[in-house]
Parts: sequence; structure tokens; C-alpha cells
Amino acid sequence: MVHRSFSSREPPLLTEAVELGWVRLMRSQRRVFESIERDLDAAGCPPLAWYDVLLELDRAEEGRLRPMEIEKRTLFAQPNLSRMIGRLEREGLVRREAFSDDGRGQWVVITEKGRSQRAAMWEVYGAAIQRHLGAKLSEDQAAQLADLLGKLV
Repeated sequence: MVHRSFSSREPPLLTEAVELGWVRLMRSQRRVFESIERDLDAAGCPPLAWYDVLLELDRAEEGRLRPMEIEKRTLFAQPNLSRMIGRLEREGLVRREAFSDDGRGQWVVITEKGRSQRAAMWEVYGAAIQRHLGAKLSEDQAAQLADLLGKLV
């Protein structure tokens, strides 16, 4: 099936193979993501999005980043990220520190509890990746998938 746009500028034709690849990429991403979220929930872990923020903070120099740096590294929209940081802070996983004299600029800093939570989540998350992806592909297929997806980023 080939789709055409009705706009004044014609985009390149979409081939059946490209369309099928897109549909399968989106469906598989959603299904694997949902499965991993269920695994984390069943283990009593917070949502996967928390892991991404904690990982970036854990990797950062001195375990701290400005909110806009977290936004860029994780691709979360700013309003969602602000709410998430608030929840992480209430759980004691991060703290905020002022970095300017007027107090407007803030660092988000991972706490030891946050580092421990990230590590505990990785135990479940890593096993879930293996179960929902790694166990379904040979090592060569996984490498080929990584190479193909690498072309998209």
C-alpha cells in the first residue's frame, strides 16, 4: 500500500515495506514497554520513567543535573518532568539544591536512596529486557536489530 499526501508538497512515496516496518516498530516498542512496566510493578518498583531520570543523575558528574539537562537526556516534556522530580523528591530519591545566588537555578541531585532504588530497579529491568527481547532473538539478530535501529537515531 502506498500513501499519498494531499498537501501541495508531495513527500516521498511510502513503500509497503517501510510502512510495515514502522507499524511493527511501534507495536513491538509498546508491547515490550508495557511488559517491562508490568514486571517492574509486580516487583514493587516505581515506573520505568523514574529509572531513566535516576540513571541520568547517577551517571552525571557529582550525581546532579539541571532540570533542563534531564529533559534533554530523557526527552520528557518539561511539565511531566517537573511533576516527576517532585514525586522523586517526596520519595527521598532526589533532592534539589540551589546553584545561583538568587536561588532561582536548581540542581536535581540523586540521593543514596535514589542510587539504591535505581540499582534495585535494574535487577528487574535488566531481567525483563532479557525475557521480552533477548530470549526471542539470537545474538546475531540482536546485533542486527541494534544496527538497524542505530540508523534511525
